[in-house]
Amino acid sequence: MEITWYGHSCFRLTERGLATVVTDPYDNSVIGHGPLKLKADIVTISHQAAGHGYLEAVKGYSHAITGAGEFEIGGVFITGVQTNGHDRKSTAQPRNTLYVFDYDGLTVAHMGDLPAVPTQAEIEALGTVHVVLVPVGGGNGLNAAKAAEVISLLEPNIVIPMHYATPDAKVNLDSLDKFLKEMGLHNAETTPSLKITKSGLPEETQVVLLAYQQG
Repeated sequence: MEITWYGHSCFRLTERGLATVVTDPYDNSVIGHGPLKLKADIVTISHQAAGHGYLEAVKGYSHAITGAGEFEIGGVFITGVQTNGHDRKSTAQPRNTLYVFDYDGLTVAHMGDLPAVPTQAEIEALGTVHVVLVPVGGGNGLNAAKAAEVISLLEPNIVIPMHYATPDAKVNLDSLDKFLKEMGLHNAETTPSLKITKSGLPEETQVVLLAYQQG
């Protein structure tokens, strides 16, 4: 499969013969970057906000998933696990949904705008995660230290950081450097997209940095 990042928390997941997914499309007038003009069969939204639920940026989709549940669409199995998006004591705050996408046994988890380390029950509900797309820049999402803790709990094969400061972003987030230091990485290289197969997964957890593409 191929994973492409469009900045913030927006990714496109593609695999020949299976449904294409776009996660958390954003309104670039609020978030920055260039305007998104993406096509997909499925759009997933972690929570309703300009940076995560701007459906107008995606064309051609037949399904928009906005909450917890189990779905099978176009050969892709999707599990949505809901977590409280912010303060658990406030019912007025938006909730966050984590999604796990199963592409013929290769699983990708998108953590949305997760602000805190999930409970053990929430971690177990995600099942085996091969690739995790995880916020690392703070704001309403995980900061570098919390992201590292989530990674240690999930033990994925591949980690792709998201939701951090970039030169084209308007939102106030921490830089990627904080996360790289937390993970003990130096001089990490970026790649335009990640092409991966289940048989080609690394045995040890590996951080992959994607260069954000213009949609």
